[in-house]
Formats: sequence, structure tokens, C-alpha cells
Amino acid sequence: PGLGRRFAERKRCADPECSMLMCRGKAMRDFKGPDCRFVNFKKGEAVYVYYKLIGEPTELWAGSVGSDFGYFPKDLLEINHNYSNEELELPTDETDFVCF
Repeated sequence: PGLGRRFAERKRCADPECSMLMCRGKAMRDFKGPDCRFVNFKKGEAVYVYYKLIGEPTELWAGSVGSDFGYFPKDLLEINHNYSNEELELPTDETDFVCF
């Protein structure tokens, strides 16, 4: 409540710019997001995770599939490679929630 277009106030990243990959996974089923802030994927596609939203009731991570970037439910991803064990907690910004 009170977040406006933001899904969360905080996020976890591998670096201060949230530009380094955190992990890679395989989509466990097809996903089509409700708007342009989400990334769509098909079961079996590789999904690369750049940051994880944290707080209640956030279950969203941000990542890419091919050249598309956006949010997706973390429960749809089976992690198969971690790039970094570092996790910095940072505030989100309005620009984290605009359409790409």
C-alpha cells in the first residue's frame, strides 16, 4: 500500500548498480505477464536474474530472456547456476518499475 507503481521498496543485487547477474535458471512453465513491466517466457527457456525484490508481499524477481527484460514470479524458475553469492540490499527507484 502506498507504493504506487512500485512492487517493493527494497531489492537485492550482486553489485551497487544491479547490473551483474545473480543467477540463471530454467523456466518451469510458460509465463505471460499482465503488463509491459513483465518478461514473458516459455517452459524450458533460460532466464537470467539481475535482482530480487524483497519485502511483503513480493515474490518477483527481475531478469532477462533473450533481449527482453522484466519481472516474473520467482516460483517459476528452477535455479541451475549462481553467478554471485554477494547480495546487497538497496532501495528501489521509480525507474525500476517503468516499461522497458
